[in-house]
Parts: sequence; C-alpha cells; structure tokens
Amino acid sequence: IDLTGDDKEDLQRAIALSLEESSRTFQETGITDEEVLEASIAENKGSLTSTHMEVWSDPPNPHDRKRQENCPVGLKNVGNTCWFSAVIQSLFHLLEFQRLVLQYSPPANTQDLLCNQKEPRNLPFMQELRCLFSLMVGSKRRYVDPSRAVEILKGAFKSTDSQQQDVSEFSHKLLDWLEDAFQMKPKNPMVELFYGHFVAVGVLEGKKFENTETFGQYPLQVNGYKDLHESLEAAMIEGDIESLHSEKPGVSGQEHWFAELPPVLTFELSRFQFNQVLGRPEKIHNKLEFPAVLYLDRYLNRNRDITRVKRREMRRLKEHLLLLQQRLERYMSYGSGPKRCPLADVLEYTVEFASSQPILSSPSMTDQGSPNSTEGPLSAPFPQQRVPVHKPLTQSRVLPNPLGQPAPRFITEEELRVLEGCLQRWRSEVEKDTRELQGYISRIHTTMELMYSDTTLMQVPYRLHAVLVHEGQASAGHYWAYIFSPQLQHWLKFNDVSVTKSTWEELVRDSFGGYRNASAYCLMYVDDKKPFLVQEKFDKETGQMLSGLDKLPADLKEYVKEDNRLFEKELREWDMLQAHRAAVEKLASAMAGTSTESEAAQPDGQEPSPPESGVLPPYDENVKYGQLTVCPPTPSTPQAIKLEYGRLLWLAQQDTSPENDPRLLYVMVYLIKNQAPKTILERTLLTQFADRDLSFNEQCKNIMKVAQEKLHSIRPEEVNIEEYETWHRDYHNFRETTVFLMIGLELFQKESYVEALMYLIYSYQYNKKLLSRGPYRGHDKELIAHYRRECLLRLNEHAAALFQSGEEPELSDGMTIMNELVVPCLPLLLANEEQAEERDMAAVEDIRNRWCSYLGQEMEPKLQETLTDFLPKLLDCSVETRSFRDPPRLPSLSTLELRERFSRVLTSLRQTSAKER
Repeated sequence: IDLTGDDKEDLQRAIALSLEESSRTFQETGITDEEVLEASIAENKGSLTSTHMEVWSDPPNPHDRKRQENCPVGLKNVGNTCWFSAVIQSLFHLLEFQRLVLQYSPPANTQDLLCNQKEPRNLPFMQELRCLFSLMVGSKRRYVDPSRAVEILKGAFKSTDSQQQDVSEFSHKLLDWLEDAFQMKPKNPMVELFYGHFVAVGVLEGKKFENTETFGQYPLQVNGYKDLHESLEAAMIEGDIESLHSEKPGVSGQEHWFAELPPVLTFELSRFQFNQVLGRPEKIHNKLEFPAVLYLDRYLNRNRDITRVKRREMRRLKEHLLLLQQRLERYMSYGSGPKRCPLADVLEYTVEFASSQPILSSPSMTDQGSPNSTEGPLSAPFPQQRVPVHKPLTQSRVLPNPLGQPAPRFITEEELRVLEGCLQRWRSEVEKDTRELQGYISRIHTTMELMYSDTTLMQVPYRLHAVLVHEGQASAGHYWAYIFSPQLQHWLKFNDVSVTKSTWEELVRDSFGGYRNASAYCLMYVDDKKPFLVQEKFDKETGQMLSGLDKLPADLKEYVKEDNRLFEKELREWDMLQAHRAAVEKLASAMAGTSTESEAAQPDGQEPSPPESGVLPPYDENVKYGQLTVCPPTPSTPQAIKLEYGRLLWLAQQDTSPENDPRLLYVMVYLIKNQAPKTILERTLLTQFADRDLSFNEQCKNIMKVAQEKLHSIRPEEVNIEEYETWHRDYHNFRETTVFLMIGLELFQKESYVEALMYLIYSYQYNKKLLSRGPYRGHDKELIAHYRRECLLRLNEHAAALFQSGEEPELSDGMTIMNELVVPCLPLLLANEEQAEERDMAAVEDIRNRWCSYLGQEMEPKLQETLTDFLPKLLDCSVETRSFRDPPRLPSLSTLELRERFSRVLTSLRQTSAKER
C-alpha cells in the first residue's frame, strides 16, 4: 500500500486493514487497541524509573504482614530481586526438591566437601536456603526476607545491585551450586531430579554417528513458531533430515531423541535477542502457546521409527497444505495489480453493475445514438447493431440520476441475460472451488492436529508445574511466577510478597506473549506419573499428611518457632500501642471542654506569659523528643496541661536563631508553629503526661494515672488517628532532615567534602519537600543551598588539581570525583532554571569555566583525551537527574545530643565565616 501519493483509495484500504488487524487481535487475545496503548504508556513510564532500585517497605501494622490460613508465604523484594523470588518459589513448591533442601546436612567431614566443591559459597548458601525454606513452610508471616541467601548468590554475578538478573542465568547458577552441594552422595539427587539424557543421531560430512549426551534446562526458540510442539520439534532436528538416510559425502544433519527424561523438565524460552543494528538486546514479544499437559512420546528414542513416519507424513501434508493455500489465495486475492479482492466478489459486483439502470429495451434509439456500438468486448456477439451517432454535449440528453449508482450507458436485455448467465455460472463455480479448497485445508489441519493423538503416543504425560513470566523490555522489567497447587487444585500467582489465587485464563494472557509486553520466560513441567514430586508425604506411624512445622527437622523447627515468637510479640506490642492510642484519642476529646474553660479564663487578646522560673526545669539527656521530663508542681492534670501549653506556646512565638531552634527539643513547638489542629495538640500533650517515665514522685504518678485513664477512655471516632500519625511522621522527617544537615556540616567543617556532599544533597532534597508544605516545616533553604554549593565548588577545585598533576592514580581519582559526584549534582542545581538561585547557576558556570579554561592549553595526549571525553558530560544540560544511591544510614541520637551537636556546628561555622569576612 502506497501512502505517499494522493490516492485516497490506498489510504482507505490501509485504514481498513488496520481495523481488521485490531479486530483480529481482539478476537485472539481479548485486548483492545486502547488497552494496548494504555499498556504502552504505562511501560514507557515504568522504563523511566526502571534503573532505580526497587524498594519495598514493610507495612507498619504487623497484622498486614500476618499469614492467612492455607496461603503460601511470599518473598520480600530486597532490591530488584523479583528474579530470585520467581525461581525460588517455583522450586520450593516442587515438594521433592523442598524435602531435599530441608533434609540437607553436609557430610561429617566438611573439609573434604570444601576441597571437592567448585564453589566455596555452596555450604553457607545451602544453610541459608534451608532457613529460608523452613520459614516458607512454617512462618506466621505473610512473606519472609531472603536477604542473606540473595547476598550470597549476588556474589556469583558480575553485576551491580541495581541490575536485575536473568532468570536462566540465575537458574543455571543455582542448579550448579545445588548439584555441587550434593556431590558427596552416591547418587546426586539434584542430577536425578533435573537432568536427563538424549541420543544424538546424525550424519557429519557423510559419516553416520550416534552418541548420548546429558541435558538440564532445554533451550527453545520462540521466533517463527506457533506453539511449544513446533519449537521443540525444530530444536530436536538440525540440518537436513533426509541426510540421515543419504550416502552423499558432503551432507550433514542430526536428530535428538530423549533417551531418559528428568522428573522435572525445564524449558528455557529464548525471548531475548541482540539487535546488531542498534547494538542492544531486544525482547521477543511473539506469541507462543503451550499446553497444561505435554505428551513427550513422539520425542523418545524408543519411538523414533514411529515418529519419523509421522514426521514424513506431516511434511507431506504441510507441502500439500501450502499448495492448497496458495491456490485458495488466488481465489481470495484476485487481480494482477496491487489492489486485489475475492474473485467471487468481482463477479458479483460485475453483475450488479450490468443490471443497474438505465436499460434499453429496443435497439432503435436514433436521437441518442444506437446501442449497437462496435466498441467494447461485448459488441462481437451482436453484429447487426448500428454504430451510435455522437452529438455535441450541448445537444445530448441529460443522463438519468447522474448522482446514483454507476451503470452501463448502453446494454440490451439480451446482452444482460447472456452476461448474467455467464457471470452467475462462473461465480457458482468459483464459490464451489473455494468451499472445496477450504474443506480440504480444514481436513488437513485436523489430520495434522490429530497426528500424534494415538494412545501409543500419549503414554508419557508431563504436567505444567510453573511458568516464570517476564514483563518489560530486555533492559528492564519484572518477574513473577504462576505455580499450580495440587492441594488447592488451582493456579497461584507469586509476585514477590503477594500470593494470590489465579486462573488458567490469566496465565494464558500473561504467558503466551503479545499482551502488555508480558510473556513466559521459563516453563517447568513435572512427570505426571510421579505424584511424589508435588505432593506431601504421609507420616508412616500416624498415616497423617505431614504439613507445617511437622515436616521440619528439629533444628529448623526451633528456628521457625523462635521467629514466630518474635512476630507474635510484635503483634502484641502493636495491639497494646493501638489500645494506648485509642485511649489518647478518647481523652483528647474529653480534654476539649477543659481547654475551652482554660481559654475562657485568659483575657481577650492577652498573650500567654512565659513560665515562671523553676516551674519546668530544662530537659536532661534522658528526654524522649517531644515528651515532658518532669512533673509540674500542679495539683491536677488539666492545670498541668494548661501550664505546659502556655510555656510551649510562648516558646513557639519567640524569634530564635537556627542554633537555638526550639523545634528540635519540643514536638509541641513544631506543631504549634505549623498550626496543627487543636485536637492534635491536646492529644500530644496528654500522651506526654501519660508517659511512665515521668513518675518521679507520688504527685506525678497520680497525674500520670489520670492522664492514662483519660487516654483509655477516648473513643476512636473522637480523634482522627491517621491525622495524628501524619503530623508526628512529619516531625520525624524534620528530625531526619536535621540529622542529614548536621552530619553534612560536620563533615564539611572537617574538609571531608566527598562524604559531606551526599548528606547535604539529601538534606536539601528532604528540606525542599518539607518547605513545600509550610514555611516552618523545615530549615532555612538558603543555609543548606550555600553549603551544598560550597561543597561542590571545593570538590571541583580538588578534582581540577588532581587532573593538572597528570599522574596516576591522581588523574583517575579526579575524574571519579567529577563523574560520580560533581557532574550528577549539577542538574540538581538547575532542576528548574526558572526558579534556580542565581548563586547556584553562577556556581555551575564557575565549575564549567574551570574545565573549559584548559582548552587550547598544551598538555600531554593522555590528558587531552581525558578532557575531550569528559567535557561533553559536564556541558550537557539535557542530562536528567541521576538516581543517587540509597541515603546514608543515620545514627540514633537523643533529643539533647541532636540539639547540642546541631547548635555546635552552626555556631562554629558562623564564627569561621565571620573571621573569613
């Protein structure tokens, strides 16, 4: 179809073909174009963040992490480890494999094992895998953390933590390790479980050969094949099959026949290929169907004679089918030009045209010209007709219905009868031939589908156990697994921490390919005649099925019990905390009336006065942030709350320097300055008075008990618990930002600019987010921006000095500082050039000018080459902000320690700045 010209018919045909293709896609997959577009948009959005580390945070409520009855345990994603979860879940639910791992014990002579092992990490990995499997068996948690096993495995890969592993690569490595771990046994159970043998029969340069080889995971191609059988058939044959029966010296070819199938048969589907033009890997999204039950008789060595006969018959049928399809195509796409349509339709349209008005019933039409024209292909059978006399256009009669359907100008009834008779007869013949061809093709398809349906070739069934799915592109994506549960008799979807019930239809949609860039990457089949592979064992004494902790060895049983005990403790503590919070809410509501009375006692317009000296002593080192440290000498809880509130309100209204910021000592000051709701303030104060750490004397104990009773009496609906927790999370974020800033400034002061930069960057980013919600939510923006800027400038100068030295390793260190720290930070200073500070923009220009000043200078070729490679990175403003590594881990600091260190470093920096000025 040529869409470059002005032919509107070509354009209309293109649109029609597109709609036809969309309709066919919807019929095959049930997916509309809108869904495909939405999926594409979602994938593009996902690809923007695909290089970032996946981070999973545990829900704070442990009840959200509690395992449901009879539900399998999920695996936590500890940083792009969905590949690990998918493979491990598939293997864990092979119960024979699970039993081998749980019952594994290294030989008595561990030294011999270590000497014979190819991989020294096998033993620690097996120990961690046992612990992980035991938790997956008996844990009360909804999901468990596989970090320790993952870390050991990651050491075997030459990739960074932020890169996802290839499932097949990981599977091969894992099976190698497992095989190595069990090598001291007389018969290696891992080899017995996953490895089989095939016989290679063939001809190499005219000489016949036959040998036996071992195989594990069997690779299959996706491109060019409709289903698993087609792909497997092609994989079992290499070269010219007929060469096996040829005596020609130059021919080569071979067939593979399974001599011994493993109990667990794994197929790797080659979904990735390398694009030589683009120089990058690409994913193959083609559709490849596979059955729930796979009969492998046709691929067995003992059936090779039967299969060869059927293969020859299949080839004959395919050749005949191709000829029939080509013949049918000539009927269905008739014409010699680019525009073709079914021949039956051509004949029908010709009849419609010929029978359209006007029709002349008499050969005498002298004033308009006779229809007896000798022109045209239909004039020959009627030599008696006269040539029409043509008149000027102005003298001609106006054609009837000029805007109607096209019709012949001249045709007699006799001509029409002859023409209709021929065309209808031809059309009937064409339709009959078309039906016969379609019938032949349908019967051949049926014969081919039933070719291997003999009962003799359906004796070796393998049932689909697991499907590993990849969604995304070659460079990034997500893995999950579908696993069939014989106990529950339905499919389960294992997606990291999420384990949900699924269906065959959902599996087909996500696994066959062509839907939202998701497709099967690995298929795991199990011998259907060996149910022990996926079924639990029975206790020989009781006859009961072993499940849960009962099937664990003694050491693992205690390990799981201890983990469950810790989790139950976490549940109890959470329940106690929620009961406490509910009581606080209830008391806060009860305190509303008291607060109203206190406000009424205050004269209108009068500000609360500062507390009298000695009423509330200063905080000590044991203070918890935002909590009282002493009990005020007041007779009742309402009066104590009133007095404390007055003191904190007065502090919040003072204009203090950053070194003496009261928000660092009192959560109430932070809440007051940011205009928190009254119920939040009252509940916070009440919670402080109810703290057990304030029971210094009998009077304080009495006030504490009253506050606790009021907390317990508060009803949940009286205070918004989510709003209360949000305010306190905000204050926690404010403290974290403070710690980032404080450590960054301390390192800056010590001239440890490399370490200081990360703290200053994160303090600026976190502070910016806080300030977006209010001016008193964070710290002085200019303060953080100044030291972030200064840190970058000094790092730049240091890197430039190292570069000028021209010596190794100084040169490499200088380039590392620029490439890893300075250059990635420049987009942060220019994140929004309209709002960027002039001093930040000036700093960026200073950094660039410093390196541009080297241009034109004479220098060694090595330095010139380094500078040429580096400058484009420095000057490119279009580079998106790079995702930095995880924030540095913060120390746990008491309120007083944080306040003192923060005050000390700010004071010191101000004094230094004053001296420099």
